[in-house]
Amino acid sequence: MASGALQLLGLVLAFIGWIGIIISTSLPQWKMSSYAGDNIVTAQAIYEGLWMSCVMQSTGQMQCKIYDSLLKLEGSLQATRALMVIGILLGLAAIFVAVVGMKCMRCMEDDEVRKMRMAVVGGIIFIVAGSAVLVATSWYGSRVARDFYNPFTPVNTRFEFGLALFIGWAAAVLTILGGAFLCCSCPRREASYPPTRAYPNTAPVGGKDYV
Repeated sequence: MASGALQLLGLVLAFIGWIGIIISTSLPQWKMSSYAGDNIVTAQAIYEGLWMSCVMQSTGQMQCKIYDSLLKLEGSLQATRALMVIGILLGLAAIFVAVVGMKCMRCMEDDEVRKMRMAVVGGIIFIVAGSAVLVATSWYGSRVARDFYNPFTPVNTRFEFGLALFIGWAAAVLTILGGAFLCCSCPRREASYPPTRAYPNTAPVGGKDYV
């Protein structure tokens, strides 16, 4: 019963993390224009994401432009895109595999050992997906921090961490944590002992029945 609850908790956490990965990938707020130092511009805010860049006016109106050419993008941005997409696809595969291995499902009821292995495999795939997203977001964040503290970067072109980056970090942690719970939900095998051999009752030699 405890392992079944742990399975369910792991699947819920990993699923929430997977949804967060999709949201983080689609949002344009991976980095936002900085207002530190002398760069105080309140008329508009600039956001840049994996797929587009946006400008929000002080009136609340946002205008976005999708990146024109894939070949013109930086190699690090293309790698970040690829890792996030890989994380989404792996998470989708992990959901199907883990659901099959859930104790509450009727699939593969005749083979309990194989069913538990499916849940563990789903957890491992979730961990790989979360790790890919964690690498992508950390790599992107390190580039933003490096450019921010670079003294040769113009003040008006400095950026800070955006909302999508924080969502990506939280989603990666939830996905990895959920996958770990799925991996730990497999109960340990109890030591099995051979059945005791039954010996027939033998009558005493030369015995007589006494009343």
